Amino acid sequence: MEIVHTPVLLEPCLELLSPEGEPYAASPWMVDCTLGEGGHSFAFLSKFPALNIIGIDADSVIHARAKQRLAQFGDRMHFYNGWFNDFHAHYPAEYPKPDLILFDLGISVFHYERSGRGFSFRYDEPLDMRLDPDSEKESAGDIVNGMREEELANLIYLYGEEKLSRRIARGIVEARRGGRIESSKALADIIFNAVPASYRYGQIHPATRTFQALRIAVNSELWHIPEAVHNAFNNLNAGGKLGVITFHSLEDRIVKTYFRNLGRECVCPPEVAVCRCGGTPCAELLTRKPVGPTEQEILENSPSRSAKLRVVRKVRDATEHHLLGVEGF
Repeated sequence: MEIVHTPVLLEPCLELLSPEGEPYAASPWMVDCTLGEGGHSFAFLSKFPALNIIGIDADSVIHARAKQRLAQFGDRMHFYNGWFNDFHAHYPAEYPKPDLILFDLGISVFHYERSGRGFSFRYDEPLDMRLDPDSEKESAGDIVNGMREEELANLIYLYGEEKLSRRIARGIVEARRGGRIESSKALADIIFNAVPASYRYGQIHPATRTFQALRIAVNSELWHIPEAVHNAFNNLNAGGKLGVITFHSLEDRIVKTYFRNLGRECVCPPEVAVCRCGGTPCAELLTRKPVGPTEQEILENSPSRSAKLRVVRKVRDATEHHLLGVEGF
């Protein structure tokens, strides 16, 4: 089977999330919350022969590819076809609590190159962008063709951090008066023509941030992160490690704030007279600053250029107070 996606920050993940030594059991368990084609899981299972992994992915198509790739590891590899926030909110009783958890919040290259759902502006595909193609959520096409201009501009600005969001939204609304915008290429062309000539030939395509914004909105990506990471942390065994790979500032801000709260002695708001959060840190920060890719990795795998890895080691369970200030947008 041809593998499309190359896992990012693989060596730092293997090092920082190693399941060896105290306090890990003889047969440690890991949850790969964003399985994709199984690149990280394949490397962990290969390097650590006693490790068991539960792989989560909501996309049944890519899930089937991962099953094929990881079949050689037999019953050391387990699969959950669903969303990671649902999994961690209702951790399945049939599995031991994990010692390691990894979130890779990036979108698999498979989705851009092979899914046919309009994730990439380089192809002429139906404007869908749903990670779960069987879901009844509104598609990117529904948003582009149905959202009011002001709301669309706000969405593009908030989720894409696009400074020309209002100009782009105006161009989209004007274009859809001539008929429904059906494809990723059609949308990319509209955006290209809506921005000034000086903006069209920068370091990135002018549609990049708008496509990011639509993908985030369609899949409610940022809404899921705070609660999912919080529940995942509490599902960990004491002494276990949680790692999160992010790819843009909105994701990293959420993870950075939550991890910082976990490392503080008290996170109770000022108006609380008596500490209710426990008064001791919930985690040890293993990465004071995020770990990024090497120059060599960027040369070999360009999608890694914006990746950041943060890792904590659990001391005790976190409380709801540790989510204070952690915005899910």
